[in-house]
Amino acid sequence: MTRSPREAGSASLELVIWAPVLLLVAAVIVLAGRAAQATQAVEVAAAEAARAASAAGTQVQATARAKSAANAALSSAGLRCSSTSVTVDTSEWSRPAGTPARVSARIDCRLGLSDLSIPGVPGSKDVSATASSALDVFRVRS
Repeated sequence: MTRSPREAGSASLELVIWAPVLLLVAAVIVLAGRAAQATQAVEVAAAEAARAASAAGTQVQATARAKSAANAALSSAGLRCSSTSVTVDTSEWSRPAGTPARVSARIDCRLGLSDLSIPGVPGSKDVSATASSALDVFRVRS
């Protein structure tokens, strides 16, 4: 197929026009993937923290075990939060044995996004998740 002299260089011009658009689309896909991975990792860490807290013998142990389990889960997922907060709610711990009770854990993670360099995207995104786990109904709680 022969091109007329008027079409010479049109492929180069199209590449110059479309390349930034395609790079932006690729960057947005990477951003969405990173946000989805972070959300899943924080949800798993919250579930692990709640489970670890429910298996503890005391409220103090529950808080310590929950924080340890959350940090281990985030670390094993390879998630690097610029700041992490683990909050454990053991308010139902004081219910008497034989009464249903739950312990919950909330994790807040600030995910750094400054390395993506996408126009209009903030430098970080806050990701949080809460999970709860039942305490053994017949276990004595101290």
